[in-house]
Amino acid sequence: MALGTKEDPWKLTTPPGKSEFIAWKEEDADVPAIVCVVSGYELRYHARCIEDLHEMLKKHGDWMLLGNADEQKPAKENTVEAWGRAADNPVGGFYGLRKGFRGRFGNHIPPILEHLGLAELEHNARNNRMRAI
Repeated sequence: MALGTKEDPWKLTTPPGKSEFIAWKEEDADVPAIVCVVSGYELRYHARCIEDLHEMLKKHGDWMLLGNADEQKPAKENTVEAWGRAADNPVGGFYGLRKGFRGRFGNHIPPILEHLGLAELEHNARNNRMRAI
């Protein structure tokens, strides 16, 4: 299994399996981050999102729709995407760190939790869900 470092990143696919991306933890950044590189774009999320999302899913106790939306579009309510930008989540808003690229939390963070053995994730063409393990 890859170490999840820049030198040895996780090689993942989006939940529907249509796009591949790489990701790694960058613990020594000013704000520790999860870095995802997708089609040449670099997305950054608070590194704590892994533990925070896992904890939220455990409390939720059932499957939750992922949702998936760019930052400029509203997230569907009661989805992982909506939680990843909600004012009442542990960081008080977007987990995304790079303005203009803060969305798509529900598309890129769930595969990391699955890879780490923290969650189950569906891989349908649409309307995928996840739950904590």
